[in-house]
Order: sequence, then C-alpha cells, then structure tokens
Amino acid sequence: MRAQDHFSIMPPTRRTALCSALVLAAAPARAAGAGPEPSPLSHAGALADATPDLRTLIVAQQGVPQIERAWRGASLSRPENIKSAAKTIIATLAGIAAARGVFSLDDRIAPILGRLVPSDADPRVALITIRHLAGMRAGLDSTSGSNYGRWVASGNWLHFALARPFADEPGGQMIYSTGSSHILGAALARATGQSLRDLVQNWLGRPLGFAVPEWRRDPQGFYFGGNDMALAPRALLTFGECCRSGGRHQGRQVIPSAFLAEAWRPAVRSSFSGQQYGLGWWVGEAAGQGVNFAWGYGGQMLYVLPQLGLTVVMTSETDRPRVPGQVFTRHALLANGILPAFTR
Repeated sequence: MRAQDHFSIMPPTRRTALCSALVLAAAPARAAGAGPEPSPLSHAGALADATPDLRTLIVAQQGVPQIERAWRGASLSRPENIKSAAKTIIATLAGIAAARGVFSLDDRIAPILGRLVPSDADPRVALITIRHLAGMRAGLDSTSGSNYGRWVASGNWLHFALARPFADEPGGQMIYSTGSSHILGAALARATGQSLRDLVQNWLGRPLGFAVPEWRRDPQGFYFGGNDMALAPRALLTFGECCRSGGRHQGRQVIPSAFLAEAWRPAVRSSFSGQQYGLGWWVGEAAGQGVNFAWGYGGQMLYVLPQLGLTVVMTSETDRPRVPGQVFTRHALLANGILPAFTR
C-alpha cells in the first residue's frame, strides 16, 4: 500500500505515489517458510535500510529510544545540517520570546527592524507581524526556489527579502520563503540584543543539554535564519521530545505550551506541496494519528506524534540534487515501517 494511503497530508499524485513506493519496493520480501514472523521494528529497520540517502534514524517512545541507526559514516552525536528544519527552531524562539514579553506575535516587525527596512520598501511591509513571518504569511514574494541563488548572492539579504514584490497581502495565503524566516531571525536578534545563535543556545540548547555550533551568517552578520543550522540527531530528538511533552523538560517549562498548541494547528496549505502549515511546523496525519513535523531539504525530518508518545528523527544526505517527491519516501518509512509497530 502506498504511503499516501496512510499519510493524508495531501492528495496522492502519480509522481508522489511512485516516489513513496520506492521504499516499499526496495524492502526485502519474506519468503514462504522463512521462519518466525519478524518483529514490527525489524520491518522498520529493513525499510530504513532501503530508504535512499538516509543517514540516521532515531525512534523514541515516551523518550526511550526504540531504534537508533546510522549509515554512511554518520553519527547520532555529531551535528548535521538540518537545512529548512531550522525554520521550526526559529519559529519556536519567537514563541519563547513572546512568552518572555520581548514582543507579541502580533507585533509589527518594522519598528523592531528600524533602519534595516529598505527606504523604498512597499508600504505594506509595515503591516507584517511576527506571526505572519512564523506562519509563512508575510505576503512577500518568495526568496526560495528559483530566487534562492540570487538572494544569497546579494550583498544584503534583509534588503533583498524585504524589497520583494508582494504576491499577496500580509496574513494571506502561504508563501514559503526562507527570506521570511531570515527576517524573523533578524527581528529576534534586534529585539533581544542577542545573536540568533546565542538565543538558540541559551533558550533551547542550554536547558535541553546540547550545544549549537556556529553556522553561516549573512553579509551584515546576522545568522542565517532558516537554513544551515547544525544539530546532532540526538539534539534534534531532545528538542522534539520537549515539544511532545508540551514544552517541558526535566520539570522545567522550556517552550510555551500555548505556542505549541497554536504552532500545531494548521492555518494554511502550501500551494506547492499541498501540505498544511501552522507556525513553523508542518501538520498532517499518518495512519489515523496526528503528526507534526519539521522538514528540511534532502530529508532532514523531525516527526512528533503526541498521541502515540513518539518522536522520530531522520537525517539524510544534504548534497544530493533535488529529487521530486523525496519527502514521501520519508513519510513512507514513518507510515508503513515505523507506525505499524506502535499502532497494532
């Protein structure tokens, strides 16, 4: 059965169905009379072995690892580039900042950014809020996709992103853009007086027990807000476990539970992928279970399924050319390989 039969995040298409079926087709079939039926987790391991370019896999239930695997020289403890899954981290920092009184999610960004807003920007930039950026609803034309190379080659990433023409009104449809996340990261730095890396380390890394290495900055010195952040798979698991536990870790409220409730409530749908989005999190359903997930290029995935007490981390090769529908091979591993072991 195809992954889309169990993972109802978008209507199946021929291309995405074929992509997700690759995992199932590559898994070894069990011959008649081959001995006792393998355990459900053994089946998950076989599917993981067959998943293209997968580097690490951790499956934890109630915080206890059930599967920990690494391939192709990867390590569960070595930081990996989580690509656009960093957008989930940045949005979470915004939720923490709001709870600390740094700003409101409905505060407009222009007063926070001040002179960083281009003088010739569309007047509607003044209407963009923190919530719009976290939810990919700023209205600005995207810096991602075909615009990405020109954006990161520019001399001023914030100017480029804020000077984009408006494709919709602020608060309108979802327009996925790494530029929106980068603007949000800069607003966080300006509002707190701390660098984005210091915020990740102080507000998440230190209380959760992991280190956040340096990563790329823009020409003005702002850390890249939405790409190139590196976290170890076990660090990503700890973050996911904290979210699954309502933002609590070892008796301490690290992430506001009210923010997570809103972040996991679908507000818009991507016109590109058909998947639903809240505040920094993609939201879907697999095998009848609610799934909240962070998603980075190449297959950097964090799945959180609170009803089953499950947190799943997958990291993958990051230097491969884009493969259409690749994310559905990860969804297939979750829906067809991992979840059957916990839903029988």
